[in-house]
Amino acid sequence: MTLQEAQKQVDDWIKTYGVRYFSELTNMAILTEEVGELARIVVRTYGDQSFKESDLSRNLSDEMADVLWVLLCLANQTGVDLTEAFKKNIAKKTERDSTRHWENEKLK
Repeated sequence: MTLQEAQKQVDDWIKTYGVRYFSELTNMAILTEEVGELARIVVRTYGDQSFKESDLSRNLSDEMADVLWVLLCLANQTGVDLTEAFKKNIAKKTERDSTRHWENEKLK
């Protein structure tokens, strides 16, 4: 599935089942919440914190998908074509960082 197809699928779902998009501000708050839930799983899986009983039912891939879902919603409702935005972002990073990371002693 492409980003464009994902944006369309989310839009179709919202129009069929979701009544309407939440406001941009609400979706921004939801995105922050979802990133926090993702961080909770990552810090317990790869970091130093131990799992709590309530964390055991959470799933890393599902939390990532929740983040992506809300990001796709925000892109749709603000008119951002994520395919084009991502292409431009890769080009920007390539131009800016083509040698930077290779020269970083911390990464060697």
